[in-house]
Amino acid sequence: MPSDSGDKGKNLRSPLPVLLMRFLDTLTERLSAVKDEKRNRFILVLSTAFLLTFLIIPSHQFIPPGYKAGDIATSDIRATQDYLLEDRLLTEKKRTEAEAAAPLVYSYNATAHLEIADRFENALALVREDKKEASPDGASLPDAVSAALGVTPTREELRALGRVKSDRALLTDISRLAGRLYTHKIVADSKAFATDLRHGIQVINPDSRQEIAAGDYQSYIDEADARDSLARARIVLGGEPRDLETIKGLLARMLRPTINFDRDASDEKRRQARNSVRPVLYKLKQGEMVVRVGERITDEQTLKLEKMFEARHGINSFFVGGGIFGLVLVMLYFPYRFARKNIRKFNPTNKDLLLVCVLTLVAFGILKIAFLVSSVMGGPFPSIDTSVYYYLFPFAVGSMLVRIILNSEVALVYTAICAPLTGIMFNNSLPVVTYALLGGIVGAHGARQCTERGTIFTAGMKLSVVNLAMAVSFQMLSDSFFTVQTIYCAGFAIIGGIVNAVIVSGIVPVVENLFHYTTDIKLLEMANLNSPILRELMIRAPGTYHHSVLVGNLVEAAAEAINANPLLARVAAYYHDIGKISKPLYFIENLSGEENKHDRLSPNMSALILTSHVKEGVELAKEHRLGLPIIDIIRQSHGTGLITCFYQKAKAANDGKIVTETDFRYPGPKPQTREAGLVLLADCVEAASRTLADPTPARIQGMVQKIINNIFIDGQLDECELTLKNLHEIAKSFNRILAGIYHHRIDYPEPAYKEKGNGGKKPLEYSDHEPPKTPVDQDEQPEKSGGEDLKRLGISR
Repeated sequence: MPSDSGDKGKNLRSPLPVLLMRFLDTLTERLSAVKDEKRNRFILVLSTAFLLTFLIIPSHQFIPPGYKAGDIATSDIRATQDYLLEDRLLTEKKRTEAEAAAPLVYSYNATAHLEIADRFENALALVREDKKEASPDGASLPDAVSAALGVTPTREELRALGRVKSDRALLTDISRLAGRLYTHKIVADSKAFATDLRHGIQVINPDSRQEIAAGDYQSYIDEADARDSLARARIVLGGEPRDLETIKGLLARMLRPTINFDRDASDEKRRQARNSVRPVLYKLKQGEMVVRVGERITDEQTLKLEKMFEARHGINSFFVGGGIFGLVLVMLYFPYRFARKNIRKFNPTNKDLLLVCVLTLVAFGILKIAFLVSSVMGGPFPSIDTSVYYYLFPFAVGSMLVRIILNSEVALVYTAICAPLTGIMFNNSLPVVTYALLGGIVGAHGARQCTERGTIFTAGMKLSVVNLAMAVSFQMLSDSFFTVQTIYCAGFAIIGGIVNAVIVSGIVPVVENLFHYTTDIKLLEMANLNSPILRELMIRAPGTYHHSVLVGNLVEAAAEAINANPLLARVAAYYHDIGKISKPLYFIENLSGEENKHDRLSPNMSALILTSHVKEGVELAKEHRLGLPIIDIIRQSHGTGLITCFYQKAKAANDGKIVTETDFRYPGPKPQTREAGLVLLADCVEAASRTLADPTPARIQGMVQKIINNIFIDGQLDECELTLKNLHEIAKSFNRILAGIYHHRIDYPEPAYKEKGNGGKKPLEYSDHEPPKTPVDQDEQPEKSGGEDLKRLGISR
């Protein structure tokens, strides 16, 4: 006994470390999965933002750089943003005017008369010194005197200088004459100076190069007049009259203008005046037409095109691309974050996010191609404005696809993200943002509960009506309502809705096959009871097949009552027990008088066989590509429910072993959606309804209430979104359907067969659980009875 007790204690304690290790392993795996999921989503967002940037950024093809003046434009070209352009012709004109208006620079020598006296003094000193020596500093006298005077004296003039009696007296007389002459400004050409004076002059000091304060430059004489005035004057001191006349002639040749034109300074002044003129700029507004298709390009238009092309190259292109990339990241992340935190049904998986990203890239790629095509449509159709073609573009394709494949919440967030990005791609156009936003919302709303292909085209027609309203409104806002363009806009807007529907209809099957999604359209195809897997279920497990059809009827009515997805619920009910195909005879509904195979099995083995049909059903669903929603509901259709009969049987046959309840429960998980919860409830209710001996409405109602209460108390509905109000509506729906299935009929006027002797009647309809009894004397007259029955078929009296 102690030994047995110790073994039992060991058995009780030994699972604890194992369970703890399993818990830690599960926790580690989940944390690792969360990290991997975040990393994958981060990579996906970055990749999508990077690719979207290249699609959104305006293409250089919209501003061809190869145009020259005189070329014919092959497409309409609009300004993609605001530009400040230099008006080169006007700037050059203003600079030329400023250059021409610049003052002419003259240098004024105020000490010219003193310089002449100094020169004569130096020359006389050289002559006096020559009389003493042969040549000063080894140089000849004429050269030295020429350097001192600034002119080359003649032999006569040198001899006159040598015969001067009084240098001081001569220099005094020369200073007097020079001072009298230089009281006037002496210019080289009086006519040219007068012209320059009228234009405007600036007088500077030749040494300091600084401007001299304004003076009287109206009193001037030219160089010839100064020499004539000197010729009339006389030098009377310092020598013989003849020598003095010769020296006066030398003095006349030494006269120089006091105001001289400074060409270098004047050129510099003109250059400064030209550079001081800033470029004349004008603003090219965003959307402004630069050149229309078929027009001959002018010089001005060439300058605009060059400027627009230059603005998109180099460092500017880098910043534009970086800005768009950052904006795309912000637009992708923060609305997604808000939706995850605040929208209950917004919970996309990594697969859903991948689909959304792919659809976004495809949608923007289609729009980019359409944009390129529309930019060159002005050639064949010059009467249609390029922007009018925008109403044809499939802006709502992505939103409609997301709504059909996923749900309304994801479609709304997707539309809110894509609409502003579309406006950026279309040169920051607010009308395009509005058109894409409203079109996406209306298209997604029209495609809700898309149970047939025609629903997509109905959504397209609704979209056409809204597009038409927006097109007319935009034309009225732009003051161009009463133009032929309004007709084009209205027609293209109507066609645009149909274009969206056609594209969506073509893409939906591709997405279903590539990403293995189950849309309502595919659900309709799967709802066909002649599908291969359901036909196999009908042949191999007819009881299960009939049970699944009834469950489908129950869940469809209940889903409509609580506003769930009735199509998904019905189709999931059809397939929720397909795992029973492999072992149909182990399930009671498929037995038709055969021996119950569970009688020879242990309760644990029986429970294992029953629970295995869930796993086998999931594998079969994956093999036939039934889609993730159906697979999930198959997995959740039994929750973690307890197989009560075998559990109780195991407890009753307990041989001292511990009977663990978890061994007799389905692996789960519990239902996660309302549709999965409906299938679980309907499955249990339909199976229990077959046990009713007399299924009256009152008994059916009590049975339904009891089953739902037991499931609720067991916690099977804790993880789905079914409320108590929903359960009440579900119970009412189940009661109505089951009452219709098990309704009573009045007896036929004549029995379906005759009983000899007592004349008793047996109704045609009978309970599955109470098969009809064979009449005792049926074999006595089989031919007569059968003949009479055949005679009555098709006879009316």
